[in-house]
Amino acid sequence: MGRISKLWAAVGIVALGFLVALEFAARHYGMPGPLTNQAREVIFAPKSGGLLYAGMALMMVVLTWRQRLVSLAAAVGIDLVIVGVRFVFDLGTGGGHPYGTGALWVILAHAVIAFTRRSGAERVLLLKGVGLGLLLVAGRKTGDTWLVITSKTRHTVLDQYVAAADQALGNPSWLVGRVVVASGKIGFNLLDFVYGQLAVAAVIAALYQLRNVATERRFPRHHLVRTFLVIGLVGPACYMIFPVVGPLYAYGVGNEQWADISFWQPDSPPTLPWAVADLWPDTAPTISAPHPIPFDGITPRNCMPSLHTAWATAIFIHTRKAPRGLRWAGTIWLVATLAATLGFGYHYGADLLAGVVFTLTIEAALRTYDRGWDRSGLRLTAYGAVVFVALLLSYRFIPVQLAELPWLSGPVLLLAMASVVYGYVRVVGRWDRVEVPEPRQEPEGDDAGAPQRELI
Repeated sequence: MGRISKLWAAVGIVALGFLVALEFAARHYGMPGPLTNQAREVIFAPKSGGLLYAGMALMMVVLTWRQRLVSLAAAVGIDLVIVGVRFVFDLGTGGGHPYGTGALWVILAHAVIAFTRRSGAERVLLLKGVGLGLLLVAGRKTGDTWLVITSKTRHTVLDQYVAAADQALGNPSWLVGRVVVASGKIGFNLLDFVYGQLAVAAVIAALYQLRNVATERRFPRHHLVRTFLVIGLVGPACYMIFPVVGPLYAYGVGNEQWADISFWQPDSPPTLPWAVADLWPDTAPTISAPHPIPFDGITPRNCMPSLHTAWATAIFIHTRKAPRGLRWAGTIWLVATLAATLGFGYHYGADLLAGVVFTLTIEAALRTYDRGWDRSGLRLTAYGAVVFVALLLSYRFIPVQLAELPWLSGPVLLLAMASVVYGYVRVVGRWDRVEVPEPRQEPEGDDAGAPQRELI
């Protein structure tokens, strides 16, 4: 077995082990885990049909145009049959989407085709496409399970600490929150649409990056989906270390704030009984000694760092070399996502700073790996990690000091983030100006000729 095959086998074993462990953890708290939820959607109505079709679109980057059209027609046909059966027997969808099962069946069918009708490099390529599609879906299931676990295991939250530190930045969530409230139904729902369709934007950007896979018969060394998956894997671990629910819940009335103007706001129990006070977004909290506060066992502790900011930043980075329209879309999505995360009260400004540093550090690490552990990349990755940890430590242990000296601490926090941005632009810009040689070929039996760093 060659080096690349061993690496892929190791990645697969680790991923499977992680999913199994998460399944057992979820069962411990009386709920199905990601494996059960995914298996259930093979028959029952899926939670997100659009996500399954997005996963199928990613899988199809390895197919020819004829194969793509046949696959899409098959998925739509299967969904139409299933919808008809549910209608005839009055089965309903149980709160799920009426479509999407067909897309999942097509993805699984291509896995069977890979093992039964393909061999050598073609089998590996098709399996990578299938894995790409399934990983997108599994990432969503894993994230949902993580969020429930954070609410069940972290009985207290650190919102008072982050809210105090946020005063050094001028309480941006309170400021932008008032702007969103003033924008009314149109402004809120427009931002809510952008916020909720972040995965769709990522798939569009990824499809552009992977547009040549079918003709070149290999994946590029680095693309957006890799970054998205690593962010989704590592980020929730930070939620367990630094549990925060956000100003809308810790200092407001929860989702009831938007119930009268939202088109899609889900029903959820009020969080005001658990809140410090009903202050958001009209009145900023006063500076006082923070302490952990108990909170309900339902609201996810998913603020530090802001992964929506992290993912939107990743989209922005990966669309810089795209056509002008896609570059503008990446920019607009980033700005709108930042406005939504703050304006909806889901995050503090401090979360956003951590989210940007978090993404750039992961991006630097992945690109450094692709370049054979380049020294400048290693230094950038280490520096980004140090800044990220320093931000979290400052929020946790000196938030009052930050709040009492906003003219000093605010610029320092912003400069810390800006230094990582500058380092990333400088190092990656230098890499992009130098022609990178093709990866060394390494024979692997049937897979001979596979690029050394061809990873998803």
